[in-house]
Amino acid sequence: MMSTRDLVLSALFAAIIVALGILPPITLGFIPVPITAQSLGVMMAGVVLGARRGAIAVLIVLVLVAIGLPVLSGGRGGLAAFAAPTTGFLIGWLFAASVTGYVAERLVRAEQSGLVQTVGFFLASAIGGIIVLYAFGIAYLVVAAGVGLQQAFVGSMAFVPGDVIKAFVAALAGRAVMVGYPLLPARA
Repeated sequence: MMSTRDLVLSALFAAIIVALGILPPITLGFIPVPITAQSLGVMMAGVVLGARRGAIAVLIVLVLVAIGLPVLSGGRGGLAAFAAPTTGFLIGWLFAASVTGYVAERLVRAEQSGLVQTVGFFLASAIGGIIVLYAFGIAYLVVAAGVGLQQAFVGSMAFVPGDVIKAFVAALAGRAVMVGYPLLPARA
């Protein structure tokens, strides 16, 4: 059962993910997936809220998309968003936030130094927000969009430098919240 506080925090991060969609997508041309800032929000939801609340934040966004609200980068929304080349990345957000949160919950402790916490948050963001997210996005491009595995993989590599920067920004955000108002679930 989720507390009201958990639901409010999840809704807040859903709003952050939606707000990051205001930044216009950048298309590269050689792969049908644009660069967006919203994956930063997915990573931040994981590192700040943890696995369960981070995944719920993303689930809220996906429900808003499904009911037709234009909350994705470029003002996209509706069921058509789930039948596009980017669908694997969209669905992958749910798992990315969950895995990012899960790893952060296990790597980061309140008694650690700021550097160790930041590195833990970065690793969590990279594992969940890059590796897990790309696994879903690339798999979907191959299976549903008919793009060859090598083309999907190589094309996706163009996004890695930007996503590493996003993972670093998410790590800094996670550390800042940890200092001022720790929200990661306490672990035994």
